Amino acid sequence: MSLRKLYSHPAWVTIAAFGTYFCMYGFRKPYTAATYAHSAFLHLDYKVLLVISQTLGYALAKWIGIKVVSEATRGRRLLLLVALIALAEVMLLLFGATPRPWNIVCLLLDGLCLGIVYGLVLGFLEGRRNTEALVAGLCTSFILADGVTKTVGSLLLQRGVPENWMPACAGALFLVPTLLFIGMLSRVPAPSMADIAHRSERVPMPAAIRRRFFRAYAPGMTGIVLIYLFVTLLRGLRADFAPEIWKGLGYRQDPALFTQSELLVSLGVLVTSGLTIYMWNHYRAFRFSLLSGLTGFILLPLSVWALVHGLDKFTFMVLIGLGVYLPYVAVHTTLIERLMPLTRERGTSGFLMYVADSVGYTGYILLMLFRYLAPPGESILHLLLRACLVLGVAGAGVVLFTGVYFHRRFAARPGPVPVEAAVA
Repeated sequence: MSLRKLYSHPAWVTIAAFGTYFCMYGFRKPYTAATYAHSAFLHLDYKVLLVISQTLGYALAKWIGIKVVSEATRGRRLLLLVALIALAEVMLLLFGATPRPWNIVCLLLDGLCLGIVYGLVLGFLEGRRNTEALVAGLCTSFILADGVTKTVGSLLLQRGVPENWMPACAGALFLVPTLLFIGMLSRVPAPSMADIAHRSERVPMPAAIRRRFFRAYAPGMTGIVLIYLFVTLLRGLRADFAPEIWKGLGYRQDPALFTQSELLVSLGVLVTSGLTIYMWNHYRAFRFSLLSGLTGFILLPLSVWALVHGLDKFTFMVLIGLGVYLPYVAVHTTLIERLMPLTRERGTSGFLMYVADSVGYTGYILLMLFRYLAPPGESILHLLLRACLVLGVAGAGVVLFTGVYFHRRFAARPGPVPVEAAVA
């Protein structure tokens, strides 16, 4: 086997992307394993402020990423990946060295560094005939990594590492593996001519092209953004406050619990998302992903109902995870990826992904702020249950609207319409 064949083999590409993004979580999520109990600032819970701070940095990075990711060339992606990971670890070191509550700023800057990483990694995967499988593997990394990095954080705390220094120690454990996987990613070749013929050519998108593309499909794109917003709110609650939610369900602090639940969720989502690789027809794959997203939203209120009527609580957390990640991963793997060849436009799915990401994370920050308008003493678990009921129903409605819109645009025509014709 030649080196090019080796570096373009799906196993190599998947391991490189999975490993890079999995390790990135080692610089982002371990702090959520700590409760930071009995800490407050201006009568606000210190951990909630940490979550808001890092998410604010992450959201700002998503807005910046609309331009950076859309216009980045291959060489620039690699340099940015290395620089951003290194800066994130520096911020975690400063987080440990800076007294509370002023170290909140360090976590904001950590989020600002890491928020562009996904789009940079996605740039190496998009526009290939097997992109869904590759991106499904990438998405599995952040589902599984969310649990594993919490486990790492919990184990460090159990071994006596102070809460302030635990995130930096966790990041240090992931530093060398991150560089190794980025090195693997650097060897992945560009899409072949056959890939381009089937998926459309992926090239940087200047601002004028980005605006024109979004306007051409604004109702449908708005639907996809709303789907992503709803699941980002739910995912953030479930991920960032996992220790508090598990405690509210009656479980003791167990580091392995995070990994066990997310492993089951990852397997379910990976199988469902991977099915679209066998769907050569772009619209059929697009419609299947909308259906899987609809299934996820319906699963959310049904899981809450089942919990009230005696469902096992561990099973409930797994089902909620599936309900959140089925539509979340559908947007990542298929909806945006297949939309590009459906429209026959040259561009990058990273642009559309970062529009959705920026809105999603901004919404999550607002949710954390509005939490303080809730009745005093309301638990995170109660907030999650209410969000599952409301957003599950609303999300199902948005999925149906989005499906009808794109059915009218694409299903009844012999071929997709270019942006110029759609705008006219």
